[in-house]
Amino acid sequence: MIDRSQRVAARVFAVTYLISFALSISAFYRWYAPILLWDDPSSTARNLIAHEVAFRNYLAFAFLHGVGCIVIAIALYIVLRPVRRGVSLFAGLSVLIYVGMWFVSLLDQLHALRLMCGKGAWREFDPQHLQALAGLQLASSQDAYYIGLTFLGLGTGLFSYLFFRARYISRILAGWGVVAGLFEAFCGCAYLLFPGYGAIVSVNLYEAPALLFNVGLCAWIFAKGLGQADAAKLTPAEN
Repeated sequence: MIDRSQRVAARVFAVTYLISFALSISAFYRWYAPILLWDDPSSTARNLIAHEVAFRNYLAFAFLHGVGCIVIAIALYIVLRPVRRGVSLFAGLSVLIYVGMWFVSLLDQLHALRLMCGKGAWREFDPQHLQALAGLQLASSQDAYYIGLTFLGLGTGLFSYLFFRARYISRILAGWGVVAGLFEAFCGCAYLLFPGYGAIVSVNLYEAPALLFNVGLCAWIFAKGLGQADAAKLTPAEN
């Protein structure tokens, strides 16, 4: 049986995910994308000075996205712990590892901005050296993000597997979530280990399948809520 706490947690997930996603995407394309040169962190670092206010706005909204992901991990754990508590816990921890790396990435970006401002102890350093150091910080922030993305994909895949097993949602949608999560995890890992992977599969595609799954899951929750197959129709392994 699906209890009230699971249904409430499902709605909390859906609302939080959509708000968090909207904040993250709008902030990235509004304030960070215009100054980001993906393969040239040093030039991106130079742009930070000319767009400091915009960059700080992006960091503020990105921080809220990280907080939202914590809520999402907890909500999905509550929804799916009756199915397999251990798997659900591991999936939730995987998402929280992503959140941790997300915050590390934000700290690296904030440090890059401080380097470019040249305040305090950095005042005596040559501007070109500071730009190079800031570029390294931005490159480090990208590495931290893709480490986190690997765990996010793993968490998405495991949560989707539990949805598939429990039949709380369409098995087609849940199956898509499993594939999308594994694809996201693979891409995040491959991008870190093989520098040329980004030229084979665009970085813009790594998160797209999982994004479609999560938006579809939110729509399903709003439209139909959590369902459950008749126990008589389940195989012994699924009961």
